[in-house]
Amino acid sequence: MPSWNIHTAHVERLIAGRNPKDLGIEDVNSFLFGNYVPDIYVGFMVSETTYRIDYCMTHVADPNVIPVPDADKFWDVYVCRRRKLSPAGLSLVLGAWAHLVADRFYNGRFRTFYQSHDMPQGEELRIRKQGDFDLFGRSLDISSRVVATPELLVAARDFRPYSILPDDVARSIAAADAIVREAEKGAVGRTYQLLDEQWMNATFDACNERLITWLETWRSLEQSGRKASSVEVREEAGLPPATTPFSAAAL
Repeated sequence: MPSWNIHTAHVERLIAGRNPKDLGIEDVNSFLFGNYVPDIYVGFMVSETTYRIDYCMTHVADPNVIPVPDADKFWDVYVCRRRKLSPAGLSLVLGAWAHLVADRFYNGRFRTFYQSHDMPQGEELRIRKQGDFDLFGRSLDISSRVVATPELLVAARDFRPYSILPDDVARSIAAADAIVREAEKGAVGRTYQLLDEQWMNATFDACNERLITWLETWRSLEQSGRKASSVEVREEAGLPPATTPFSAAAL
């Protein structure tokens, strides 16, 4: 999965030079936190939490060494068919969806990469891949930090898939802050094991473009009174159906 450095960088790139409300993001702080949410209870990024939830459940993902989240299913259940949400609540949900899109792009493209290079699946492959993702994350210039506002705490508690408790919000913010502080020190002196900077930058740009295209299309459909399911968003934006998760074109 992409590191929180990468998720934070996507948020910063997404809103750079544009009005977040044009993308349906009413509360940037909650949207940023939402980009961490699917990882909070998995145990990778926040070591101590009130309870644990399996990665494939929080990410709506297929069980695999390199799992690919079903961001479209999450969209249809929690965004398209959403109950009434506060601006912070909707922004948090959109952030969680954006996290799944990013994981889908990075893991999905990596699946295509290792299959085309005839690499054997296994824990060693996952670890080397994750090392490359972390290295790329450390190369990104990020500065955004989440603030535990009352609105955010309510939105986290009311997150529909599972409630995020206040203590776990605080622990997650502390973990994210530590990552930002570490990133300010600059990239570490390591080299890529499987991928390279060109692959990483291309994936970052493609993922960011998808987030912008999707959110702008969604807002346009909503303003015209349409429901904007994942299928409708894809059709309106000219995106291919999400029928083949191993294909980069269908992400």
